Amino acid sequence: MVGLALGLAIAVGSILWVELVRDFYHLLAHLWRPLYRLHVWHHRVFRPDLVAVSDTIYRQAHWYNDVPEALVMLAFSLFPWGLVYSWHLNLQWLAGTGSVYTLFFLISAIARGLGIPHADEFTDLTHRPGNFTSLPSRWLVNRPYHWRHHFDNQNAYFCGTFTLVDKLMGTALSLKGKTIAVTGASGSLGQALLRQLHLKGAKVIALTSSAQTITLDIEGKNLPIKTIAWQVGKELDLALVLEQIDILILNHGINVHGERTETAIATSYEVNTFSIWRLLELFFKTVRTNEDIVRKEIWINTSEAEVSPAISPLYELSKRTLGDLITLRRLDAPCVVRKLILGPFKSNLNPIGVMSADWVAKQVVNLAIRDTRNIIVAINPLTFIIFPIKEFFVSTYFKIFSHPPRNK
Repeated sequence: MVGLALGLAIAVGSILWVELVRDFYHLLAHLWRPLYRLHVWHHRVFRPDLVAVSDTIYRQAHWYNDVPEALVMLAFSLFPWGLVYSWHLNLQWLAGTGSVYTLFFLISAIARGLGIPHADEFTDLTHRPGNFTSLPSRWLVNRPYHWRHHFDNQNAYFCGTFTLVDKLMGTALSLKGKTIAVTGASGSLGQALLRQLHLKGAKVIALTSSAQTITLDIEGKNLPIKTIAWQVGKELDLALVLEQIDILILNHGINVHGERTETAIATSYEVNTFSIWRLLELFFKTVRTNEDIVRKEIWINTSEAEVSPAISPLYELSKRTLGDLITLRRLDAPCVVRKLILGPFKSNLNPIGVMSADWVAKQVVNLAIRDTRNIIVAINPLTFIIFPIKEFFVSTYFKIFSHPPRNK
């Protein structure tokens, strides 16, 4: 049994090794000019609909980029074999799994370079044209994920099969040039998020109930940013604005603390739950094209109150309802939906918060660019255990006992 487990680990490890070689070769091709002269052929091939500009260029791109890449992978695939051999293990043949795996990519690249009929249909899956039928994947590179490397940001989304390297480097989501709007922009976290997003190269928009223009402190200078005033209950007024937004961050909320009056109940649910839900649905309606599917996202601050007390019953109840609604709706979401599960940070809503809003915002952005879908920033270690368990079982329950819209 031990020998079987070790053999399996060696085989899988050899495959992961050559995939790491592929990803770092790709990264080097964007950093080292002599290699980029070969790799750039790969970027000349496709239009935004992933249709090749010409059959000749498509074939040349494989000779200049894919074949050399596969040869480098094949050369480095000998390293696990040498390592196992030096340890005097009788499993050298399993260490060659990475070589066999790489041979498939080499042979398929040669076949595409030769123009063998239908070779591209069976071996070049991330470049097939047509409507996207799924969202950018979290762990495996699919068509929507790889599309972003070609047409969103060529200095991100480097991975070829597994997305691990992008996650580690923070290149699994590029914010550069994205138009990002944040509600609750006049609050501590709203301003902190706007600042961190601006520093990542995003074009930020402040959505606030205040009529005052929001400014950001950037290196000691006050930078005024585009500010749009809106009111809870008038979400439709933002419909045209949402059409122009790549990422919408729903961050507004209210905390009535210990109140339990009829007005407090209505206000808590209207602001913390239903206003956010209405904006979510409005934003979903703006997702229509392949480009929308891969570029548009919505981040929602549901808070740690989803799974733990906040010393404010109505805040907890309204946020838990919101959290469950988001879990339900993202089963059929047309774009990526991220939850922000944030612990107590100091703000007007929570003056006794422990964490600083700036630190929380920085962690949120750092986790988002690593394509974390449930972003937890908390001081309570139990939250990192309880929330994933709760989310898994609630999501599974919704999948079993509800069905997608009939027109899906």
